[in-house]
Amino acid sequence: MSRTRIKICGITREEDLRSAALLGADALGLVFYPPSPRYLSAPRAAQLARLMPPFVTSVGLFVNEDARVVQSILKAVPLQLLQFHGEEDDGYCAQFGLPYIKAARVRPGLDLLEYAESFPGACGLLLDAHVDSYGGAGKTFDWRLIPESLPLPLILSGGLHAGNVAAALAAVRPWAVDVSSGVESAGGIKDAKLIAEFIAGVRSTDV
Repeated sequence: MSRTRIKICGITREEDLRSAALLGADALGLVFYPPSPRYLSAPRAAQLARLMPPFVTSVGLFVNEDARVVQSILKAVPLQLLQFHGEEDDGYCAQFGLPYIKAARVRPGLDLLEYAESFPGACGLLLDAHVDSYGGAGKTFDWRLIPESLPLPLILSGGLHAGNVAAALAAVRPWAVDVSSGVESAGGIKDAKLIAEFIAGVRSTDV
């Protein structure tokens, strides 16, 4: 049986962390991008990260951050995986001594094979919608733009929710899915019912 991994991103509250973990999330994302409504300070993120149960991965999300700032956050917050959403290159992403995934903002004309090959140190490639801001802003993109074969495990993001995740998985067959606003009642406020429905939608496609 194959099992699609699930990441719930933008955790800001203890109750959301516990609900997501209990409902079956494999990874939980903490956002260190100040313009985001899900932004966390290092002390607040450290409080949440220390509540992560065993075998649930803590992921730190950064966007074009100064390397010294990332290093200072890593000293305070017990992160296990890094996620970069900006114009960072492989050398930048690999310097912190933790596994990392790199996001690509998908648009027509972007060669995803070439993009993936430019990050040989990455452990996964996250595909998100291309919008003016960083992050998919709850928007989907044309899944037909994804090549049939990528050199990195594919993490599908961008506008996913319980109503479309099964169709997305049938079309793309990614290693994992990443959701944030699709399981929220408001920016940064997760809804346990929506998380449960999203995870059920993912599991309905696992065979």
